[in-house]
Amino acid sequence: MSSNKPVDSSQTSAVAGMTIERSGEILTFTLDNAASSNEVTGTMFDAMLVELRSEASRPSARVLRIRARGEVFCTGRERAGRDVQGIRHESARIIELKRALRSSPLVSVAEVQGDAFGFGFGLAIVCDFVLVAEHAELGFPEMRSGLAPAAIMTYLGEYTLPRFAFPLVLFGDPIAPQRAFEMGLISQVIPAEHLAREADAQQNSFDQNCRLAVETLTVSSMTLLAKKK
Repeated sequence: MSSNKPVDSSQTSAVAGMTIERSGEILTFTLDNAASSNEVTGTMFDAMLVELRSEASRPSARVLRIRARGEVFCTGRERAGRDVQGIRHESARIIELKRALRSSPLVSVAEVQGDAFGFGFGLAIVCDFVLVAEHAELGFPEMRSGLAPAAIMTYLGEYTLPRFAFPLVLFGDPIAPQRAFEMGLISQVIPAEHLAREADAQQNSFDQNCRLAVETLTVSSMTLLAKKK
């Protein structure tokens, strides 16, 4: 039977390139691969998938925060595949992670403190709230290397108009956060020093709304029951 009880104490685990923390009802993924511009490796992919699958089968958190250490948020992913089978596996894993994140019951918050390109920008976009530091650059530069950003193209049109999405992926030019906000790809543009505080506020507002929802449902249900007597 699934348990909805929150975790009582903080639990932190580390894999190469990232840390995963559970604190109460908050699950946090922190990219920590700064030497490679927080490129997401296969090991990091697998670790995030394990946690998201765990939440799908045995919910224990309400909020997922995705953040990064270093100057950039994430500038892409590891491309280790060298044959058809390896490349197909990597491609399928990208789609699986995005699907798991989008279908997760968790409210997800991306804290983009620096540049986000390719997979990194796509990872942020699929989150429910995307908070971006005002100095960051964002974009999909894959076409400049002759690689179509096929993963993001499967869902980018759900977040912005095709007339915005097409040149963004075709030309690969970086855009400023304010432009991404105008296109509907991110939620807020924030001074870097206020990013964590704003993410805390989003989290606290959600928790407060959950408590108010419980109280409202209780009162309204009791009122309805009283009318039936």
